[in-house]
Amino acid sequence: MKILILNGVNLNMFGKRDPKHYGTETLGDIDSELSKLAKELSVTVESFQTNHEGEMCERIHGAHTDSTKAIVINAGAWTHYSFAIRDALAILTIPIIEVHMSNVHAREEFRHISVFSSIVRGQICGFGVDSYLLGLRAAYSAALKSSRI
Repeated sequence: MKILILNGVNLNMFGKRDPKHYGTETLGDIDSELSKLAKELSVTVESFQTNHEGEMCERIHGAHTDSTKAIVINAGAWTHYSFAIRDALAILTIPIIEVHMSNVHAREEFRHISVFSSIVRGQICGFGVDSYLLGLRAAYSAALKSSRI
């Protein structure tokens, strides 16, 4: 089973960007932890990061034909306003889990809004790297359930 991990704008700066909210782990550290958990679950993970909205949409479109069974997405700031990414995700019929390192609901008002919330299976936020790991577990479980239906 293949699960796609999508990381959006500025997330390549984890480890350097605002450690109070995002910790000191890098995106490479997160990918390493996800790979370990993926082995445990006997799944394959593919991680993708871009700072370009169109590239993100193209990668989401690719999930239609590349045997992706679920998506874990941290779109960064795009979460709050990218209807292009939301519409690309909405085309998919596979489970989508939204994750955030920080507790977006305890931060600035604009971060409380997710344009993805009505189309994702669920949201996980505020647990640092564990948000991703919980997201991978949720995506795995949802994909298993979807394949039985």
